[in-house]
Amino acid sequence: WLVSNTRSMALHSGFARVSSLLRSALSVSLRRNIGLSAVLFNKAKDMDPIQKLFLDKIRDYNSKSKASGGVVDAGPVYQKNLAEETTKLQRLYGGGDLSKFPQFSFTEPKLDETTTK
Repeated sequence: WLVSNTRSMALHSGFARVSSLLRSALSVSLRRNIGLSAVLFNKAKDMDPIQKLFLDKIRDYNSKSKASGGVVDAGPVYQKNLAEETTKLQRLYGGGDLSKFPQFSFTEPKLDETTTK
């Protein structure tokens, strides 16, 4: 009787551990799915008109920006000002490519050894 009781307690303990692991894994999975469904629900739900207009304008600007390859609605005056400012910066900082971080080279200072008594 003692041996069978010990076996059943060990089995019960093992099932409890497995059950606990499955419960925690299921809990994480359900939380993740609930979070995902909340995002999908918000996207599917009708937005208020101002929010919809705002998002439409952002999408429109994004597509125009990708099509032009740069600044949207940049006229000749903007291009001229940009070229002038770039030239000023190149002159001020020694020319070269302004989009790269400059390379610095520092020499090791020479230190004199002194002995103290």
